[in-house]
Amino acid sequence: MKVLMIKLYNKTLEKQKRQNLRNNMPLAEKIVWAKLRSQQIESCKFRRQYSIERFVVDFYSSELRLAIEIDGDSHYQDEVPEYDRDRQVFLESKGTKILRFTNQEVYQNIDGVVDKIREVICLLREVTPP
Repeated sequence: MKVLMIKLYNKTLEKQKRQNLRNNMPLAEKIVWAKLRSQQIESCKFRRQYSIERFVVDFYSSELRLAIEIDGDSHYQDEVPEYDRDRQVFLESKGTKILRFTNQEVYQNIDGVVDKIREVICLLREVTPP
């Protein structure tokens, strides 16, 4: 009996969308990416603008199945919070853990954001943070 495997991650159909998002990253995402890139936090590899099914997450670690989302002003417009909740429920149902930060958190406390990311990485690896 053949089992139909459905590709969930980085579907070819979403490639152009991911490229556009990478090329037009908001400032808050650029700041976070500067901290995540090149495995700077706990040697954890993150990819930016990674798709899971039809959704693109800002940053993703496949090792930990951890998505990091940076919520800008657009996330607080009509109907967007409901969309974000539905999206998060779907992603979590596929085993993805979601860590969210607002633009304001990034701008005002990037060290706190990095510390929280480090803490979550260590928790998911079941290691005590330094």
